[in-house]
Amino acid sequence: MAGMRVLPVLPIFRDARVADATRLCAAERSTAAAAAGRLIAEPEELLVASFQKRIAFLAEGAGGRGKYLVAEVDGRMVGHASLMPLPRRNIAHVVTLDICVHPGQSRRGYGKALLSALVDWARQRPEVRKIELWVRASNHPAIALYQGMGFVEEGRLREHVRVADGVYVDDVCFGLSVA
Repeated sequence: MAGMRVLPVLPIFRDARVADATRLCAAERSTAAAAAGRLIAEPEELLVASFQKRIAFLAEGAGGRGKYLVAEVDGRMVGHASLMPLPRRNIAHVVTLDICVHPGQSRRGYGKALLSALVDWARQRPEVRKIELWVRASNHPAIALYQGMGFVEEGRLREHVRVADGVYVDDVCFGLSVA
């Protein structure tokens, strides 16, 4: 039918499981390989064991201050994101966001949906007062997403990340108060 707009399929969210670690790691490796500098890590630096450890920690030992979500559409993973609590008592109210929309799934609203779900989760936790994240200054779509969700720039590390062929970009810190 001409003129009808197709609405995006919204993902279903679930907690990450240790058994997901291999697929989550593979998605981040592909992202790191496809978009130089989008992630801090190089593909070979991303290890399944690190994903397993993070998932287990957030599922069992984060004291309710962290969360790891997987987004699925029609039973396939389209993205994942986590809020990791900072380790020291005086900054334990701060969680750090990591988010990855899987290759081939960009521009469908999955990143925004993941971010919204985690912000909503954090707002329901009195022990969480702030979400912070780091993003490359060259990642304009991500910066627009974060600003659109109310995050504000809090700092910048000049030429902090080497992306390719000796090119350096700034790393920008954004924060959002959820208390």
